[in-house]
Amino acid sequence: MEVTLDIQQSEKDFIGACVNNESWAQRKLYEENYTIMYPICQRYATDDDEALDILHEGFIKVFRHISKYTIGTSLTAWIKRIMVNTAIDCYRKRTRRRVEDIEKVHDLQINDPDVLSQIAAEEIIEALQELSFAYRSVFNLYIIEGYSHKEVADKLGISESTSRSNLVKARQKLRSLLLIKDNYL
Repeated sequence: MEVTLDIQQSEKDFIGACVNNESWAQRKLYEENYTIMYPICQRYATDDDEALDILHEGFIKVFRHISKYTIGTSLTAWIKRIMVNTAIDCYRKRTRRRVEDIEKVHDLQINDPDVLSQIAAEEIIEALQELSFAYRSVFNLYIIEGYSHKEVADKLGISESTSRSNLVKARQKLRSLLLIKDNYL
């Protein structure tokens, strides 16, 4: 059975259908957001299987808490926040973090050509997946998601200086990984 929403059907009705566990609405929500959310999950995961696990766990949370969504706000942004939080929760369940706390971290100057402009998105995702969760999470939250170091620290339960330190180390490691891949091309 194919279901389409006409323009007249309101967001409130659609969200109401999701709240009532109507499979057509949940399927539509999943299908329309899969291609946006999967790359987010990939950035936090160590491989594609883990990314799918995070994605599916995230959508379970979305469906479980859809009644908390505020009509009229960005549904995509709401789902994205759940996916990021799910990735962090999955890591916390799996292992205990060990991070170094460095009181002062100085930004590194990179004078080499921009490696990212020469590498495919898939290679960048693969390089991100090689980072430790601590480095990958700080990099994603700060660089990709736009959080401040204070917000990253609060979200991950680390200090601001650890966030800064992990970001510098993540950049160094990514640069190294991408340069190595670039040399093998």
